[in-house]
Amino acid sequence: MGKIPVYAENFNNNLKRIKSIDFVRGMVMIIMALDHTRDFMHIDSLTQDPLNLATTTTLLFFTRWITHFCAPVFVFLSGTSAFISMKNRNNLAYTRRFLITRGIWLIIMEFTVINFAIWFDLHIRILLFEVIAAIGFGFIILSLHLKLPARVIGIIGLVIIFGHNFLSGIQFENHPVIKQVLFPLINFNLYQVSPRFTFVISYPLIPWFGIMLTGFAAGRLLELPAERIKKIFLSIGLSTLIVFAFLRFVNYYGDQSLWSVQKNGLFTFLSFINVSKYPPSLLFSLMTLGIMFLMFYISDGLNNGFISTVSVFGRVPFYYFLIHLYLIHSLMIVVMFLQGFHWSDLSFEAFQYGRAGAGSGIDLWAVYLIWVIVVVLLYPLCKWYGNYKAAHRENKFLRYL
Repeated sequence: MGKIPVYAENFNNNLKRIKSIDFVRGMVMIIMALDHTRDFMHIDSLTQDPLNLATTTTLLFFTRWITHFCAPVFVFLSGTSAFISMKNRNNLAYTRRFLITRGIWLIIMEFTVINFAIWFDLHIRILLFEVIAAIGFGFIILSLHLKLPARVIGIIGLVIIFGHNFLSGIQFENHPVIKQVLFPLINFNLYQVSPRFTFVISYPLIPWFGIMLTGFAAGRLLELPAERIKKIFLSIGLSTLIVFAFLRFVNYYGDQSLWSVQKNGLFTFLSFINVSKYPPSLLFSLMTLGIMFLMFYISDGLNNGFISTVSVFGRVPFYYFLIHLYLIHSLMIVVMFLQGFHWSDLSFEAFQYGRAGAGSGIDLWAVYLIWVIVVVLLYPLCKWYGNYKAAHRENKFLRYL
């Protein structure tokens, strides 16, 4: 139970070559800031679904749609990072302890520091089970399966990704106990615990755990020679998107909502790619992860200023996640005051974020401007912390940030 068999010696060399992991993760972290800026500040974010084809605009649709890639890539690479950590340590017992303790830490952070960053509500009227908690529970469950071959873990992950939509469609009316236990694990759920407290599971564990398992198994690709890895990235990316296009065109299985012909060709295309994130459907996973692999293919082996700059964010994902939420939400409060509202006008009720209601918020062009400002402000902080973390590897606590 102690040591893990050592694989090819070129494993660590390949890890050094594949800087695209930090780059891809950094890209989705930057995009994540756009999503949260729009969530907190856009004038219509409290009343309009940006993916509603009856009311949205093309730019607003793509502003939301592009952010679909953040969570699945984040979760997938969490699994890959777990595999890398296991191989680097070459100690199964240590890896299991680390995943369990890190998982518990992430769950605690989700329900305290992160939830407060989202709501700024001292009364704690709503508690969200989101991506950080899903990763935390995923780490804990994954820690119990480390003895399994990576290929087996990957197969389990693919079965979950391809099969959970089938489970979602079963009502289990004759089995209420199974329904009560299973549904929160596979579907979006909102529980009104009391008139003043709501618990929301927006990231059900099972489908996201399937993505984490495939990411863990994909870590084995890093053991291959560099020239083979690039070809495999391209093959997996294209194959995944072909399967997505076929299943989506058939319009029968793989997503809770079907596509349909719209008022013009562009909006019909938007309907085609408008797949469900809550929970992440099979087609959602295929679309986002397929493009992720193409991003790996394009960026693998590149080493320029843009790659290096974006990778700064990818090397400190959890640190970035924490500070970007607090920064954006604080800027939203500043915007409210600049628009002439007072503290008494701000509402911290469920899903209000401290907004002042009708008339508050900014246009989409301003959302993009503030997003750019946020990313620029975060860059030196992330670069400093990345350098500090690299220079103090003996500080084990830094691994949790």
